Amino acid sequence: MHTKTQRLSLCLLSGALVFTTPLWAEEKVVTADEVVSALEKTYGVHVGERRNHTKGTCATGDFTGLPEAAAYTRSVLFSGKTIPVIARFSIPTGNPNIPDTAKNPRGMALEFKLPDNNLHHITMLNTPVFGAATPQTFLDDIVAKTPDPATGKPDPEKIKAFKASHPDSLPQAEFLEKNNPPISWANSSYFGIHTFKFINKDEKTTPVRWRFVPQDGEKSLTDSELKSSPANFLEQKLIDRAKESPIRWDMMLTLGEPGDPDNNPTLLWPKERKEIKVGTLSITSALPQKGAECEKINFDPLIMADGIKPSDDPVLLFRSPGYAVSFGKRLSGK
Repeated sequence: MHTKTQRLSLCLLSGALVFTTPLWAEEKVVTADEVVSALEKTYGVHVGERRNHTKGTCATGDFTGLPEAAAYTRSVLFSGKTIPVIARFSIPTGNPNIPDTAKNPRGMALEFKLPDNNLHHITMLNTPVFGAATPQTFLDDIVAKTPDPATGKPDPEKIKAFKASHPDSLPQAEFLEKNNPPISWANSSYFGIHTFKFINKDEKTTPVRWRFVPQDGEKSLTDSELKSSPANFLEQKLIDRAKESPIRWDMMLTLGEPGDPDNNPTLLWPKERKEIKVGTLSITSALPQKGAECEKINFDPLIMADGIKPSDDPVLLFRSPGYAVSFGKRLSGK
């Protein structure tokens, strides 16, 4: 069910992909260029680098789906065959030097190499909810964090005002406040955040959400470790762990029911929703991203295999044009 405040329309304006609110609301337009420019103003321009999730590590491995998913989707991801995967682990923000102890989300992006040169992308965070229900909130968050020229740091009053005027940003912020970052990228669950549509061979559609649960177990930094850990430790930990043996995550699928929010990534589904295991991701090697295969990939979450479609979540739909603008700048050496 979609509320008026959540429903946005996707339109084409002067050749640029933008999102506008309906006519009954105050007219606002959020463009991909506007968001990327805000990221550059807040975090600086780092030539040839991503404008968000700048700091990251590459990895490779494979995914094996399970036939249990076939009742819900005809996607070849769940054929039972081993599918090569390129992965990237990252920390949000456009700061390439953000410390690994920052109480920010952690990200995992996957590119699945399907038959006939087809691709499927999955991008996830280690928080069960996102920090914005609309592109406008996402933009306002970035703007609120723009450094004050006088101090070189964000203005606490502007951040306070942002939180007070954007309640949809609070669930993720509260999760991050209560949960320290993981001790390793291998010891974190990752959530798809958004709702997607699984379509089976009979054209039946099922709303789903997913998460990847680490077989190594979830482990967070203690408060003491948060203060004493070096600024950079996640990458080497992942490289060393992958050399020992494959790092594995179970893909858990949650099945939605009528009335579950399907276009707001800041709202959780009820805990009693049915869950099934539909596959296992194995990471077999990791390496610094400079020059590695993941560095040049644009992990557009709307690149999907047949049998999987996006919901009308405005944040999910906005990510594709946003990623495209950032990717274009990287390709052009900006």
